[in-house]
Amino acid sequence: MVGFRGLDIDEDLPIAKDIGDLHIGGVILFDYDIPGQSPIRNIQSPDQLKRLTNQLQALTSTPLLIAVDYEGGQITRLKEKFGFPPTFSVQELGEKNDPKFTQQQAKEMALTLKQMGVNLNLAPVVDLNINPQNPIIGKLKRSYSSDPEIVTTYADQFIRSHHENGILCTLKHFPGHGSSKGDTHKKHVDITETWSEIELIPYRKLIQSGKADAIMTAHLFNQNIDDQFPATLSYPTIMGILRNQLDYDGVVISDDLQMKAILDNYDLETTIYQAIHAGVDILLFANNSIYEQDIGARSVQIIRKLISDKKISESRIEESYLRIQNMKSRLK
Repeated sequence: MVGFRGLDIDEDLPIAKDIGDLHIGGVILFDYDIPGQSPIRNIQSPDQLKRLTNQLQALTSTPLLIAVDYEGGQITRLKEKFGFPPTFSVQELGEKNDPKFTQQQAKEMALTLKQMGVNLNLAPVVDLNINPQNPIIGKLKRSYSSDPEIVTTYADQFIRSHHENGILCTLKHFPGHGSSKGDTHKKHVDITETWSEIELIPYRKLIQSGKADAIMTAHLFNQNIDDQFPATLSYPTIMGILRNQLDYDGVVISDDLQMKAILDNYDLETTIYQAIHAGVDILLFANNSIYEQDIGARSVQIIRKLISDKKISESRIEESYLRIQNMKSRLK
């Protein structure tokens, strides 16, 4: 899954070739281009966005995953200034403590995504608000509560409303970002001293209830789980905890692999190998921390080389492919 620049698609753009020739299975859309410090990226108005998603889907016979961060509040790419409905932050909904109101808000958001042709919401956040001073979760009002039961209840309402309107959801950020003191966009973040197993409760309950379409990993380091790699690249975290302990066999998507917690510490081949080995199914290159126009082509080339060098088996790729196809089959 890759990010790209452009309000419209034509066949000469690298993203069109990535999808048509390399069969890249997903894209992520943004409203603001951070590397270029430009307000022009992929989203400008409802009419333009609908046209863009139609153009993207026309490039492939297999449904393309078109993803967006649409949590509500500060983290929403479909902003009011572009003509989209206003939204509440996740924290505001938790504090309001009205499940029906939350369900109604989520329904409006899901309908907006449906009308725009976006089929994968990179939400809800199920991180617990353990550290309210956390720069990337607590301070941005991205958590429903510090109580895992409240988080689970409201995430369930959010997902239910999306599913009723044919939109897939993504639980994030596994194994829990709410207790951290740092931001993985900017640096290596160690949660060894702050993380606890209580942060797994929303994942466990939502997996058991069949609500987890996809789960996004965080680039968080926890020496008690893996003394070498952060969660996204960690076999003990993804295969050990998520797959085996929590019995999850759905899609695992990485957080953006160009964030500094990864980019500053691992080369691209190591990142791709470790992520696939660890159990990630979708490698996300958002192209919005840095911009690498050829990241899709380079990644495909590396995966092919890892297979030819017998470092990764074809059956391992097939596992991920089947999980992704199974998830796509639920699109309405």
